[in-house]
Amino acid sequence: MAEVKIKLFANLREAAGTPELLLSGKKVIDALLSLTYKHPELKSLIFEKSDEKDESQVLCGSINVLVNGNNIRHLEGLDTLLKDSDEIGILPPVSGG
Repeated sequence: MAEVKIKLFANLREAAGTPELLLSGKKVIDALLSLTYKHPELKSLIFEKSDEKDESQVLCGSINVLVNGNNIRHLEGLDTLLKDSDEIGILPPVSGG
C-alpha cells in the first residue's frame, strides 16, 4: 500500500474541515474509500448514490480526480495504481459568473 497525500478543494475542503490528508491505498479507489470512511460526509459529494446491494462505486460525473496532475479518466480510472508520495487532487465542479 502506498501512502499518498489527498488534496481537497472548495466544498470538499469545507465539508472535511481540512485541505489535505495522508492516507494509504494500492489504487485510487482504495484511497477514496479510505477518505470517505474517515469523512463519511464526503461520500455523497464524490460518489454517485449506489444500490445498497451493489458495492461498486462510481464517481460523480462532475468530480475530477487527479493523480500527480493527471486526470484519472486518462489513466486507469479508479483502478489507477498508486505509489508512495503520489498526490491525489479531488476537484468538484467550479462555476462562476
